[in-house]
Amino acid sequence: MATASFNMQSVFIAPSGVLRSRNIRNSNQLFFKRNASMVVKCMAQDDLIKENSSSPSSSAAQPQIPSSPLPPPPVSKPKVSTKFGDLLAFSGPAPERINGRLAMVGFVAAIAVELSKGENVFAQISDGGVGWFLGTTALLTLASMVPLFQGIRAESKSKGFMTSDAELWNGRFAMLGLVALVFTEYVKGGTLV
Repeated sequence: MATASFNMQSVFIAPSGVLRSRNIRNSNQLFFKRNASMVVKCMAQDDLIKENSSSPSSSAAQPQIPSSPLPPPPVSKPKVSTKFGDLLAFSGPAPERINGRLAMVGFVAAIAVELSKGENVFAQISDGGVGWFLGTTALLTLASMVPLFQGIRAESKSKGFMTSDAELWNGRFAMLGLVALVFTEYVKGGTLV
């Protein structure tokens, strides 16, 4: 491995046309020939203008390039995918937002019912909470997916205090809070309050 690494480094560093590798571990000698007929030169037009303006003595020998700068190319927005699979992919825009929104509604609803009726989360689920959960899930998922199918992202509409990042963080904390509420009630054996 070290021999191959040294040989590759020697190819890039060697100033001559023919390169012989040094004998490090074995006596094999490799010969690399440089293709002298192929020359690559890359120069941007802006760099050429700067060169001409910085050296006035050489500008008489070289033709002048017009000094009017070219207008920058129009900035195009990257196309956002509106495919169902791309939206609901693991790193897509929909899963974390939808789960966060559901967790925010679920955490507030669980605490509100617990304060008003004195039931823990397990009793709420067994007392007709599954229907409410499925209805809320369907409604919030549909409401979250419609703008995404139109190509509108939450980041483009976020301004001021309530930004899209704040919504993500609130959703993350609500997910943690809902799990902590259920775990605490399970360990305690009753309601939190």
